[in-house]
Amino acid sequence: MINLEVPKKFAALVNQARQSAAEVFRPNSRKYDHAEHSYPHELDMLAAVLDGLNSSGQGGASGAGGVRRASDKGDGVRNGGNMSTALGTIELCWGDVGLLLSLPRQGLGNAAIASVADDEQLERFAGKWAAMAITEPDCGSDSAAIRTTARLDGDEYVLNGQKIFVTSGERADAVVVWATLDRSKGRGAIKSFVVEKGTPGFELVRLEHKLGIRASDTAEFRLDDVRVPKENLLGSPEINTEQGFAGVMQTFDNTRPLVAAMAVGVARAALDETREKLTEAGLAPDYDRPPHRQSSAAATFLELEADWEAGYLLTLQAAWMADNGRPNSLQASMAKAKAGRTGTDVTLRCVELCGTLGYSENSLLEKWSRDAKILDIFEGTQQIQQLVIARRLLGKSSKDLK
Repeated sequence: MINLEVPKKFAALVNQARQSAAEVFRPNSRKYDHAEHSYPHELDMLAAVLDGLNSSGQGGASGAGGVRRASDKGDGVRNGGNMSTALGTIELCWGDVGLLLSLPRQGLGNAAIASVADDEQLERFAGKWAAMAITEPDCGSDSAAIRTTARLDGDEYVLNGQKIFVTSGERADAVVVWATLDRSKGRGAIKSFVVEKGTPGFELVRLEHKLGIRASDTAEFRLDDVRVPKENLLGSPEINTEQGFAGVMQTFDNTRPLVAAMAVGVARAALDETREKLTEAGLAPDYDRPPHRQSSAAATFLELEADWEAGYLLTLQAAWMADNGRPNSLQASMAKAKAGRTGTDVTLRCVELCGTLGYSENSLLEKWSRDAKILDIFEGTQQIQQLVIARRLLGKSSKDLK
């Protein structure tokens, strides 16, 4: 049986994350929403503290640096790095999603390295801030359609292609690039490579201007005969057409619950703010009365809270399964789909409930509604998650169910 209450051993971590959100993220939230592409130097001290926690084995308060799947179930029940990171992410995104994504050495590329790197690679890339580059101009939701190529030449791979929408791409020390070893062999030839910044031919083309998460930079790269050591390939170099690209896709099983946690956090922030506004207006929801016997605003709020609770529990379930070595592809996609959609719905409807107060920059509600949208898109869109879920439930392959 899975107990989805917050483990007592993580109480201090959750409290520290909430304090960081309240004292560092919230006060700087609007500042870096306006100052797009400016690096938030206020995060440097917080990042140093998180580095210390990670190195001491107590990490997981934020980001993805400590996420790694358990190798087996063992005899007991684990609440490890995936659960602690999800809980910390929820609290920090209660403060600001864009600033969480701007934390040094806590990028999605770090999650990719933690998920599939061997021990030597883990040690070699320790302390580096890694972004992740998957999307291309002609390849969005269908990761298998990647056109960026990797060709082995002696002791190096030569990469050519273009990557867009790379979160923290400009600021990161390295980028985990998805590329194909042989396009004719389909999904099984897709591999991920760690490309360090400053590598000749690895060019930053531009930074995106965005609807939300403006504190986080989003970059476009061009790869022109970029040479990386063959030791920078994550996972096995062998092309296994029967297995598909399960190795690189394993990254999503760990990062999708994190994106779900981000959505849960920002939706929780909107609900907390809206409850305060409703209470001030004399419309506080009453949990001892049925919704139909309350005001329309209070009934709507209770509906939103119930929706949020479902996304929250699915997120914790997916993280718990990863900690306990259980296959969680289905649950990871369910969490991402539910929380991503709920984050968007909750924040927008909270703006509606608060009227002009929610639409004005006097409140962070309008900002949260903008920030939440990306959480329903990246790491696999809502539609892709539903497709993955359908395949898993029906036992269909990607060829059977497109």
